[in-house]
Amino acid sequence: MENKKSFFWPQGILIVLLCLTGTVGIGIMMLVKPNSSEAQNRQSISNNEIAVNIGTQERIEQFKSAMLTTWQQEAQAKGIITDVPSRFQGVTIKAVTLSPQQKVIALTFDDGPWPKSTVQVLDILQKNNIKGTFFVVGQNVKNYPDLTRRIVTEGHSIANHTWHHWYHHMNPQVAAYEVANTSDIIFKTTGVKTGLFRPPGGIMSNGVVAYAKNNKYAIIMWSADSVDYSRPTVPKLINNIFNSAKPGGIVLMHDGGGDRTRTVQALPEIISRFRKKGYKFVTIPEMLEMQDKHQQLVANKK
Repeated sequence: MENKKSFFWPQGILIVLLCLTGTVGIGIMMLVKPNSSEAQNRQSISNNEIAVNIGTQERIEQFKSAMLTTWQQEAQAKGIITDVPSRFQGVTIKAVTLSPQQKVIALTFDDGPWPKSTVQVLDILQKNNIKGTFFVVGQNVKNYPDLTRRIVTEGHSIANHTWHHWYHHMNPQVAAYEVANTSDIIFKTTGVKTGLFRPPGGIMSNGVVAYAKNNKYAIIMWSADSVDYSRPTVPKLINNIFNSAKPGGIVLMHDGGGDRTRTVQALPEIISRFRKKGYKFVTIPEMLEMQDKHQQLVANKK
């Protein structure tokens, strides 16, 4: 009997171990199966998320395209997109000659858009129902696209002031980049294709003006300089303008490129003085159109 016990005892243990192994194996399979299913679910969710993201991106691109079309239509409705009259293409202009009855002045602002001062200048112009001309820097347009669009949608003219605002001499390739890329980003941001160019610092010989002239831009300089870049006192800044202001003149100020607090402070008084003297405010494209018509009339009389 003892021998039989000792024989069946190891067998019993073996059977129990086999049962336990089978149970553990089934348990592991059950655990692995849900994990495999969970991985499949995760993959499915990931694929869905990718599809949703692609759909969202497409909708964003469609929205951006629709908005750009809207901005273009608004610009056209406001008469902002104006080709430079052929007689001024490739020509340098400091002021225009008009009939004595046309007592107009153009306010221009360089180096923007700039977050604080451009907003303040636009607010003042809007309050006084005046349209100006903004010579913008390409990299600032890239950094502040909404502010750039505000310039255009409020009826102001926008123009090219190079990408980096460099003064040093540039080879033809760099000069082309500075001008062409700025016009390109202005167009992509606002829908306006500008034919107006102003060289930084008024420098005519560092390569950018040569490129602009060859590509039929009107080179817009100025006849009255506020010298606000040197931050004079407000009275001095105002006097700088009125010492050389005249009908058909172009006033140079800055809304970007540094602290323009004094320009902002002086602007309401500048507007008030011009109005007291009987001036009306026009944009550069409007001024060129006026001179173009005036010259046609003079030619016809001859």
